[in-house]
Amino acid sequence: MQSLRYVQCVRRLWSPAQVKNLHRSAYQLQQKQVMEDNPWALISEVGEQGYIEDVTDIMTQHFRIISHRDFLQNPPLHAPKIQAILVWNACPPTEPSLLTSLPALKVVANGGVGIDHLDVPYISSLGVKVTNTPGVVSDATADMAMGLLLASARKIVEGHQVSVDPKTTHIPQCLMGYEVTGSTLGIIGMGDIGHKIARRSKGFDMKILYHNRRKRSVEDEEAVGATYCESMDDLLRRSDFVMLAVNLTPETTGLISRRELSLMKPTATLVNVSRGLVVDQDALVEALQSGTIRAAALDVTHPEPLPRDHPLLRLPNVIITPHVGTNTYTTTRRMVQTMVDNALAAVNGQSIPNEVKPK
Repeated sequence: MQSLRYVQCVRRLWSPAQVKNLHRSAYQLQQKQVMEDNPWALISEVGEQGYIEDVTDIMTQHFRIISHRDFLQNPPLHAPKIQAILVWNACPPTEPSLLTSLPALKVVANGGVGIDHLDVPYISSLGVKVTNTPGVVSDATADMAMGLLLASARKIVEGHQVSVDPKTTHIPQCLMGYEVTGSTLGIIGMGDIGHKIARRSKGFDMKILYHNRRKRSVEDEEAVGATYCESMDDLLRRSDFVMLAVNLTPETTGLISRRELSLMKPTATLVNVSRGLVVDQDALVEALQSGTIRAAALDVTHPEPLPRDHPLLRLPNVIITPHVGTNTYTTTRRMVQTMVDNALAAVNGQSIPNEVKPK
C-alpha cells in the first residue's frame, strides 16, 4: 500500500514526460543488470580488422565482450571471467598460451565452416567445445564463386578498366571472352557450397561434373544435373572451368599442383573459393605464365594478403579478391548469430547445434 501511494503521489506531482523518463531509467538500470550478469566472451576487435559495427548488438545481447587488445592490457584481471572465445578470421589466435590461461573457458566458437586454424583435438583435450557455422555461409560463397567465374570468363574487370581509363577514346573489339553457357564445370568438393554452386551453374545450362570423397545421392545429382567423376584426373581433363570448394585438410593441402594443372585444358580456368593452401601457388604461376591453363580466379590465397611483390599480382590472366566470399551484411549477421547461439549452448551446458568433434 505504501508503494502504491508513492506511485500515485508521483503521478500527481510529476508530468507525463517525467514519469516516462523514470520508467526509461528503471528499464536501463534493469538492462544494465542483465548485461552485467551475462557471461564474458573474448573477441578480436570491432572495426577494420575485426567485426563490423552492425553485428555487435548480436554479441552484446548475450555476452559481455572484451577485445583481445584490451584483454592483453591485464590478462590476470580478465582471464578468470572468459567463458567463450568468438573467433573471426582466425582471431584471436587460439594458441595454447592463451587457452591454458582461461580457467573458465567452455567454448571456442568459430565464424565460418573452415577450422583449419584450430587445433580441435588439443582444444577438446582441455574440456573446451569447438563450434563452427556450416550452412550459413553457403549461399554467399556460391554467389561469389559464380561471380568470379563470370568475371574471368567475360573479362569484366578488364572491361571496367578500359571503360574508366581516362586515355580510352574507343572500345577495343578484341576484348573477347569465353562462353559460359553450355560449357563444362568441374566442381571439386560437392558439399553444401559445391552443391549450391552446381544449382547456380545449372541456370547457365552448364554441364556439371563433380569429384567428392563420397558420391552424392541420386536425388542430389538429379537436382542439379551433376555427373560424378570417380577420378579427379578425369574431371580436370574434361572441364572448361575447375571450381575448388573443399575444406582444407592434410589430404587437400596442395591438391592442385603441377601435375593436376598439366591435365587441364589450355583454355580452362581455375576458380578457388576454398583455401589458398589447396593450390600450389608456384605451380599456378608457372601454369598461367606458360599457357598451361588460360586463367585463374581466386578468392583465397596463402598468405592473405599476398606479399606485394608476389608474381600472381602481376599476371593479367588472374582475378584475386580478398577472401570475401561470405562478406554480405545478411550472411555476416547470420554467422555471428550462429556463433552466439553455439557459444550460449556450450556455456549453459545445453546441446550444441554445430559442435565440431575431434576426429
